[in-house]
Amino acid sequence: MEIRIGIVNTGRELGFETNESAATVKTSVTQALESGATHVSFTDAKGNSYIVPTAALAYVEVGTEESRRIGFVG
Repeated sequence: MEIRIGIVNTGRELGFETNESAATVKTSVTQALESGATHVSFTDAKGNSYIVPTAALAYVEVGTEESRRIGFVG
């Protein structure tokens, strides 16, 4: 699943693929914002970690968990 994160005062967004479910990502972001945590962390499909300050979050876009189709679509 693809995640795209907008960061305040930054021209580019942070985008990566993760193996986590959409519900897990939404829950971790929601809990970090509601608890007043200073950072939220994510791990991509390759094992890389991303730590983003919650004060700098502009948006978090969570993609669908649909598998990619292979071949011709009719």
